[in-house]
Amino acid sequence: MKKFARMALAAVVALVVGLALTSCTDDSSQDKENKAKQDNYDHLVAQQPAGRMEYSPTREAINQWIKTWGKRGKLSYVYIQNANGEYGYFIMKGLPVPRCKMLTPTEKIEDSDNGIAVLAQPGMDGTYSSGSTCNAYYGFDATTGAYMEFTVGTNQSFFLFDKPMTMPEYASAKQLGPTSVKDVG
Repeated sequence: MKKFARMALAAVVALVVGLALTSCTDDSSQDKENKAKQDNYDHLVAQQPAGRMEYSPTREAINQWIKTWGKRGKLSYVYIQNANGEYGYFIMKGLPVPRCKMLTPTEKIEDSDNGIAVLAQPGMDGTYSSGSTCNAYYGFDATTGAYMEFTVGTNQSFFLFDKPMTMPEYASAKQLGPTSVKDVG
């Protein structure tokens, strides 16, 4: 009798496992398309593997950026060009910072029985940001420490340098902030 009970139990377990496995293989259309995309990617990588570089100019540029801007007290020379092609400038301590940059995470992922939710987190000022202020930059004047903010976008561009520029369009730029090139020269 015990032998029969074990065999019946084993048959039930095998049936449950078999049904579970067949339900796992019933892929949705999205699963099938994702598999096709992955299969195609695997094929392309096998046919055309990524090349190998002996030297990376991108890494060198990033390291030079770190070397240039990783110094306390480094000044930024920000030249702004308006829609008329006219230039103005201001000089800041350090780099201009996009207003959408934060020191703390802006989102928190919550996992529950109901699924995964991405929840907005307040910033250091206790308010929430939509991240839509990435075209607004701020910083501090090089000699007075005054807060400065500027926006770029339609018909306005900014050019950032670590030294004052002498090219004609920059040399004739109007001083927009409290500090002039002569003040820090």
